[in-house]
Amino acid sequence: MGRQEFINELQGLDYDPQDLGENRVAFRYTVPVGRLAGQEVSLGFLVADDFPANPPSGPHVSPRLFPLNSRADPHPNGGVHTSPFGDDWEYWSRPFPNWSDTNRSVRTYMAHVRHLFDTL
Repeated sequence: MGRQEFINELQGLDYDPQDLGENRVAFRYTVPVGRLAGQEVSLGFLVADDFPANPPSGPHVSPRLFPLNSRADPHPNGGVHTSPFGDDWEYWSRPFPNWSDTNRSVRTYMAHVRHLFDTL
């Protein structure tokens, strides 16, 4: 199931995901909260075949919003890496905490992403 289940759940939330191959899924996202509220970005996720047993590791964001910083500094400045989605993307290493204690849905995962934008 994996990636296709993730895509189906995103579509159920009214997103228009694109399967980019190599486990990559991307879609346009209007930031709903925080200092970037109203700004449109692209979100990408590497979705493994074992979804929903395990979530994507963190969002890939375009355009880049922060300087690259691989140190474990607190969010939002630390854990910002290059992305396999392309040069104008950045990867935020923001693992979902306690995924196994949730319903393991895309809706729950997207609440995590929303929280990340709310705490920039």
